[in-house]
This record gives sequence, C-alpha cells and structure tokens, in this order.
Amino acid sequence: MKKNIFQYSIILLAFLICSCKDSSVFTIAGTVNNPGSLKTVFLLEADSSQVSVIDSTNLSDQGKFQFKHKAPYANLYKLRIGGSIFDLIAKNGDEIDFTTSLTDNTHGYQITGSSESDKIKEFNKISNFYIDKSSKLTQEYQDKAQALGKESDSLIAIYKPMFMKNMDAYSVEILKFVNANKTSLAGFYAATSLDQVKYETQLIAYADAIKDNFKDNPAVGHFVKQMEDIKPISIGHKAPDFTIVGIDGKAIKLSDYKGKYVMLDFWASWCAPCRAENPNVVKQYAIYKSLGLNILGISLDNDKAKWQQAVTADKLVWSHGSDLKSFEGATERLYHIEAIPSNFIIDPQGNIVAKNVTGADLEEFLNKTFTKAQQIVKIR
Repeated sequence: MKKNIFQYSIILLAFLICSCKDSSVFTIAGTVNNPGSLKTVFLLEADSSQVSVIDSTNLSDQGKFQFKHKAPYANLYKLRIGGSIFDLIAKNGDEIDFTTSLTDNTHGYQITGSSESDKIKEFNKISNFYIDKSSKLTQEYQDKAQALGKESDSLIAIYKPMFMKNMDAYSVEILKFVNANKTSLAGFYAATSLDQVKYETQLIAYADAIKDNFKDNPAVGHFVKQMEDIKPISIGHKAPDFTIVGIDGKAIKLSDYKGKYVMLDFWASWCAPCRAENPNVVKQYAIYKSLGLNILGISLDNDKAKWQQAVTADKLVWSHGSDLKSFEGATERLYHIEAIPSNFIIDPQGNIVAKNVTGADLEEFLNKTFTKAQQIVKIR
C-alpha cells in the first residue's frame, strides 16, 4: 500500500511539473480553418513608433501553427494571416489559443488565455463599426461625384459634416472605453487612436491616471512623458511668459497683454495651411478687435524679409515677433510647437482658454467668448 501511494505521488508530482506554465515566454497556439494556399503566419510587435515582424512560422497540413516568444513586458502583438491582421496583448506566462477562418469575410476570430486580448478585441469591434460607416460614406460620395463627372463643393458640404459627426461619435465611444479600462493596456492603445489635439485635455487626465501602470512598457512611458510635457501649456493653465523680438526690432512680452484677450498665432510665410487660414484670422480680428481681441503673430521663419513680405501681403495688421529659428526658437520650444498653424487663446487672467482653433471653430469660439464678455459687462 505504501509503495502504491509513493508511486502515485511521484506520478502526480511529475504531472504538476509538466503542467506548470513557462513563465519565461508566452505561447500562441493557433488554428486557421480553410487556409487555402496560405503557408506562413507572421507575428508582429508594436513599439512606440512602429510595428515590426519579429517571427514567422509555417502552417501544418491541419492549419495549425505555434509561436513561443519572450516578452520583456506586456505589449501589443499582431498576427498577420493572409491579408488580415489580428491584435492581441501578451506577456510572459500567457498561453493563448487562437482560431480563425480565412473564408470568414468579417475576419472574426476566437481567442482565449489572455483577458487583455479580449479587451483589445472589444476596442476593435467599436473601431470597425465606425470605420465601416466612414467607408460607406466615402463610397456614397465617390459614386455621386462620379455620376456628376467632377468633384462637387455642394456634395462636400453635405458629406463633410456627416464624416465629422461619425468621427465625433467614434471618439465619444472610445473615451468611454478608455475611462472604463484604465488598468488595461487595451485602454491605452484605444487612447492613442484619438485626435491628440482635439482631445488633449482628456488625454492629459488619462495619462495622470495611468502613470503608475505599465511602467515597463516604453510606449506607455513615452505617452505619459509627452502628456506631462504639454500639461503646463494645456487649457486651464497659466500661459508661460516670454520675450520675443518684434518685427520692428523692439522686445515684446506676453505680460504686455496682461488683462486682455490675446491669441498667440504661430505661423510662417512658407506654411501653405497658415497662409490659407490667414484671411479667416484677418476677418475675425476685424470683428472682435473693438471688443478686446488682440493677436500676437509669432513667425517660424528664418528669413526676416520673407516674413515681412508675407505680413504685408496677407494684411496682418496686428503685432508680430519671431526668434527666426523655425521650430527651434525659444518661444516655440516653450510652447511645444511641433506643427503649424498653431494658436493659443489667453484670457485677461493669463489662462489658456483655447488651443488650435481655426476656421469655423475659431469664429464660433470668439463669438461665444465675446458675447459672454459683453453680457458680464452689462450686468456689472
């Protein structure tokens, strides 16, 4: 009897040892149904700037494949199977089972062994819904334009608001997902799909919330650092003071505008989108100058003559300054200018109240701001 118990104990111990997970790697055991002529499956890894192929393997006659890979940290990986890409999140110790069919036009798949991968699948479901809507709108527009035989401003006027409405709806749903998944890497990858300019305030708050999570993931670290850098010049913060040389050679300080509304308008003579926006800025300045709007144009030119020519040609009648060092000027670095046109609207208390508003959005913001300011004056 003792001998049998001992034998069983040895067998049980051996079973437990064999069934333990290998915590030094993650594994993906996959099945591709109806593979057709497909022979190879690729494993890709995302980092802070790109997605790269890190491994490949052949399918067996039964459509099976396997990857074993060492992950220095939990991260986003992708399987490229034929013309389809499938996202998953993996870390060492994960044993992931994956199944798909190449005849499934919806590119559906099943995945187990990684709860994080379930979350990224949920994000992709939301994303794909709105991408499909955009694709249908694009096709509708192209069909109608083709029927007319030309691009049509009237069609653009119809379809552009529809596109924007769809993108806004997408962003609302993604923000819900992000805020509900702050402890999941899937939430982080969803957050990176948002327009960083438009949703800067929300993304800064999100970065604050996750700064102690995923510390070993460099993509997360880069994002958190980026948000920390721009936080001091985000909406609701005091605009940092600076001194810049005016077009007339005299020094201009931001503090000169204390107690006034001022828009810092970063632009350059060589910037086509800036020059295209200038007529709108001129129009808004003409309307709101008497109500208290000031503008300080800050040029990223290197050539003072070309800067002066553009100021005259575009009839930019407000104050202008420049470090004449393109993006490397002290003022540009202070305000983290990475693209132009870019602007900051600062209220009389020195707070940043808007950023990067152009076109109709600028007109709407100024109308609301100065209508409200007039009402306050009347009440007083």
